[in-house]
Amino acid sequence: MMTVRFISERRRKSRHTVAFELLLGGVLLLWAPLSWAESPPEPAAAGATTESACSKIWLGREAEFEEMVRTAKIKKLEDLPVGVLESQCAYVEEGLPFSKMCWKTIKRRKKAGFWEDYKAEIAAYELDKFLGLGMVPPTVERSIRGTRGSAMLWLENVEGWDMQSPARGPDTRAWAREMVREKMFDRLIGNIDRNQGNLLYDHDWCLLLIDHSRAFVDVTDPRQFQEFKFVDLPLWAKMKTLDLETLKPVLGEWVSTGMMRAMLQRRDQMADQIDEMAKTRGPNIWLR
Repeated sequence: MMTVRFISERRRKSRHTVAFELLLGGVLLLWAPLSWAESPPEPAAAGATTESACSKIWLGREAEFEEMVRTAKIKKLEDLPVGVLESQCAYVEEGLPFSKMCWKTIKRRKKAGFWEDYKAEIAAYELDKFLGLGMVPPTVERSIRGTRGSAMLWLENVEGWDMQSPARGPDTRAWAREMVREKMFDRLIGNIDRNQGNLLYDHDWCLLLIDHSRAFVDVTDPRQFQEFKFVDLPLWAKMKTLDLETLKPVLGEWVSTGMMRAMLQRRDQMADQIDEMAKTRGPNIWLR
């Protein structure tokens, strides 16, 4: 239950901050495919420039941020406004480049038809890092007040996705690449729960992905995932190299071998789909 004081504090926060807290709390909106957000890329308008406002403050400093998230002293924990995945906001000590973390303690269980596990949050970040995506915020396992769970860097200066007026950004080619990479990543990790409540973007039009406690399942039916019409060539080149030997050092602590085998099966299905796309549409499918 939120206290009156917490409610009043939230009313003083910015619209964006409150929206983000709702998103991180796991507000589950009806899932809908995001294929409408992907369109044939076009060159950026001549002279179009935007002031950099990227929220990915951890890029190039991953190990440093992981250590800070893992060891930061916690001042207080607060239940998020609507908590469906056992999520809390952990406020950290002053002097760090961030003030909050998202804290999840949910252990592997099946609820409402979904398998959920805080370890999947860590696995998503580790795989994101291995593939060089930079879309999932640093997430580590740690103990808070005697309980183990996942701690994720709290994102600042972000917008929540709006299905009614989906964002595109001034550079349509760059935005198309962001959407394609998100869809390819979700297909690989078996994330069947991507929705507008866990899809964010910052003021530099960088896509950010949160809430992966329902990923890394054994679902392999392509119809359960978002359709992608283009292929990010550098990302696909990395995905093609994956096998159990390369995945176990990255994910072995967080997901089972069976889950990794399901990942590789989904990757092979993607390969068949991409081969067919290349045959029918030629080089136009590639985003380089």
